[in-house]
Amino acid sequence: MSLGVIGLVLAAALLHASWNALLKSSHDRLASLSLMTIGAGLGALPLVLWRPLPDAASWFYIVLSGLLHTGYNLFLIRAYRIGDFGQSYPIARGSSPLLVALGAALFAGEQLSSTTVIGIALVSAGIVSLANLRAMRSREHLSGPLAAFATGAFIAAYTITDGIGARLAGDAIGYAGWLFVLDSIPLALIYHRKHGRSPLVLSQKETWIGLAGGVMSLLAYGIVIWAVTLAPMGMVSALRETSVLFALLIGALFLGEKLTLRRVLSCLVIAAGAVVLGAHH
Repeated sequence: MSLGVIGLVLAAALLHASWNALLKSSHDRLASLSLMTIGAGLGALPLVLWRPLPDAASWFYIVLSGLLHTGYNLFLIRAYRIGDFGQSYPIARGSSPLLVALGAALFAGEQLSSTTVIGIALVSAGIVSLANLRAMRSREHLSGPLAAFATGAFIAAYTITDGIGARLAGDAIGYAGWLFVLDSIPLALIYHRKHGRSPLVLSQKETWIGLAGGVMSLLAYGIVIWAVTLAPMGMVSALRETSVLFALLIGALFLGEKLTLRRVLSCLVIAAGAVVLGAHH
């Protein structure tokens, strides 16, 4: 992986942390995620119109990824509803790089060097260590972490699906465009069925914030889809999940959250993993 690609994936991590901060501050997360998927879909329209149509072999993966993204969004909402954000986000994001690396080896035949495996393991361990693992000791507190881990499994599943699909598409940007356009439909339909109306209320500030968050998510994940056509999926996933570092900084600077010693040490482990991955490009 070139330094330029590494830099873009880290920029995607910052964008990802930013739209998750927007989601965290929302009172109605289904509405917010629906608006974000709509915003991403609208932002992706130029990609659909101006980029080449993906090859036929990739359309199965586009549809499958859309379904997996919907599952991810629903489990993310559930994880945030029944569990702590500070616990759910690290478990979901930290479990996915190792799952991606294993899945890519199994389904895409990717071979990872021992150095890359060490880097991925450091990032994953550092992220998961940010979670409140003590709360998992009692059975009644397991539902939140389990929902978060299921969210991580969905992240891994759609990352592998998109890695294979984008490589078959012939044009990763066109693939991303069609994925985001199709992905904008399911949550909007679910919201309409639940509330009897569209989540789009143009007179409300929250609508525009949600749409802007959707454009951020489009840019963040569009970069990832492009990057997995150039580098191993596990490496890209691990670098992307350094978004947790940016999330902690955003929380400390803008949301009044404390940076404890444990969090700082976890961040150092994540940073060490990112350095190992970057040095092994």
